[in-house]
Amino acid sequence: MTEPLRLYYSPGACSLAPHIALEETGAPYEAVRVNLAAGEQREPSYLAVNRKGRVPALAEGDWVLTENPAVLRYIAQRFPAAGLWPEDPRAEARCAEWLAWIASTVHVAYAHVRRAERYASGEAAIAEVQAKGRETCLDLWSMVEAGLSRGGWALGERYSVADPYLLVFWTWGRGPTLGYDMARQFPRWTDHARRMAARPAVQRAFAREGLALPE
Repeated sequence: MTEPLRLYYSPGACSLAPHIALEETGAPYEAVRVNLAAGEQREPSYLAVNRKGRVPALAEGDWVLTENPAVLRYIAQRFPAAGLWPEDPRAEARCAEWLAWIASTVHVAYAHVRRAERYASGEAAIAEVQAKGRETCLDLWSMVEAGLSRGGWALGERYSVADPYLLVFWTWGRGPTLGYDMARQFPRWTDHARRMAARPAVQRAFAREGLALPE
């Protein structure tokens, strides 16, 4: 018998995407909160789960999976009835493309603003990294806006695990690190976020994490 899933998450972190995806499946799972601000990700008990010291981590018994593109795809394929992963080869490739780009480029650019000390030492160097990161983020947020112009969801008319992942970065865009006026600067993406907010799975995940829904 397959063991129950456990999702290790932190409120408002990128683990919000698999949190929503699991809620979309309707399958039972345990949500385990990791307090990043308190440094729980560096505690031996969590490092025994995920030696990278990050969220998300998805556990099934002793088997643990990390990294959002892998976690989101596993959830989608583990629960195919939820329809979170397309079967058409081109749509499948497009979904994988979104996940890869968000993880490897969009998230990394944001980290250069939010965690510039990872990439530079000294106040002047850190400030330069943050400034360049802000320029890059604005370009990337604009690319997402353009990418959503062809349809309602990331893949057009079809909802997928790419959509919760995009919602994470919409919430980060409105946050204090970037401080974008998302509705004014990125209206298509904001429309996407509002439609996400109408989904019961999103509402449940946001409620558990104590987050304000898009308006």
